[in-house]
Parts: sequence; structure tokens; C-alpha cells
Amino acid sequence: MLVVSAVSSSAQCAMCKATLENNISNGNIGIAAGINFGILYLFIAPYLFVSVLAYLWYRTSKRNAEKSIGGTLAG
Repeated sequence: MLVVSAVSSSAQCAMCKATLENNISNGNIGIAAGINFGILYLFIAPYLFVSVLAYLWYRTSKRNAEKSIGGTLAG
């Protein structure tokens, strides 16, 4: 939710910020958009990785629970 509501990001190093401000003042906003997209990508990637691991863990534990319940009823 925080990523969606963020309009601009000011978490860039001083050299990157100076380069981007120079490019924007010259009318080239493509580089700034690319850098901001890269920042958002690096921000989202760890959360996506943890979410996938949590889903796989949940699916595996659910299958194991079904196997143990099925094995108890059959035996």
C-alpha cells in the first residue's frame, strides 16, 4: 500500500540526484523514471521472495497435514 501511494522518491545518493536533476532540467525524464522504477523493484523484490517462500511452506504443510489425516483414518 505504501508503494502505491508514494508519488516520488527522494532516497537517491547525491550523485544520482544531481544527474537526475540535470537530465530533468534538460527535458529528459526517461532516466529519472528508470531509476525510480529500479528503486521500487529493489524495494519490492525481498517481499515478493518471502511471500513465495511462505506460500510454498503453507502448501507443503497443508499437503503433509492431509497425508497424516488420511493415513490415520485408513490405518
